[in-house]
Amino acid sequence: MAEQSQHRPVLLDEALAALNIDPVGCYVDGTFGRGGHSAAILESLNAAGKLLALDKDPEAIEAANRYFAEDPRFVIRQDSFAAMKQHVAALDWTGRVDGILLDLGVSSPQLDDAERGFSFQKEGPLDMRMNPQQGQSAAEWLARAREQDIVKVLKEYGEERFAKRIARAIVQAGREKPIVTTKQLSEIVAQANPAWEKGKDPATRSFQAIRIYINRELDDLEQVLEQATEILKPGGRLVVISFHSLEDRRVKRFMRDAARGDDFPPDLPVTQAQLNPSLRLLGKAVRAGKAELEQNPRARSAIMRVAERLS
Repeated sequence: MAEQSQHRPVLLDEALAALNIDPVGCYVDGTFGRGGHSAAILESLNAAGKLLALDKDPEAIEAANRYFAEDPRFVIRQDSFAAMKQHVAALDWTGRVDGILLDLGVSSPQLDDAERGFSFQKEGPLDMRMNPQQGQSAAEWLARAREQDIVKVLKEYGEERFAKRIARAIVQAGREKPIVTTKQLSEIVAQANPAWEKGKDPATRSFQAIRIYINRELDDLEQVLEQATEILKPGGRLVVISFHSLEDRRVKRFMRDAARGDDFPPDLPVTQAQLNPSLRLLGKAVRAGKAELEQNPRARSAIMRVAERLS
């Protein structure tokens, strides 16, 4: 359990409070990572409670089996949380889940391991796959991608102002020498970026964009959000922790629309209940406090939103 004790998930106490854990309840941790949230949920459950965890990363699956293999309350599956509905159905939990937790984005262990290729600050192979056993790596995609495709990814998933300049530089550099390491890519982006944001590495947005694209992160997020109300029981909680605006906007919009209900014309004389809302928003967005930020600067961009399924 040493690895867990070294890595405390962002907004852990706040997430546990938001889940409002029933000791005999059924819960889903959609992003196991290294098990920090799962361990805390299990500590709050009694012998009758259950927890399903999902993760794409084979190293996360290894960690889960190492920590919790002997715990009969715990089930781990290697898959995207976009497949949550089918895994919940296989356990006969559909409509019976008390809480779903999603801690989005890349995990600290993935960022800290240079061999995974997520970090622009460390030299490593340009991979970026959360599951290195599936799909194409970032290097493979960049070797085949057209300039206009790279521009689109950098704009949509990185909100990069200089997407055209950076994409052109990547394509030109790739013609001279294959781009296969993180340092190669970060240096190409830095040289092509004419105006660095204060306090932010010039490669930040480009690495974020390529990682999101390679792992289908936003597509997976939209899929799991659409499944949430069917999976949860009435009164069950959906707790989502986002780390950048692209994620948070989707979560905020989904929860807002589900809480508003059917889209009738505004002048139609119907009550709120007749609009068939499926969720109730709980509180305002939550951010990390000063004490947590001092311990973990990565928490500064975290934002948590919570909603409860209506009957």
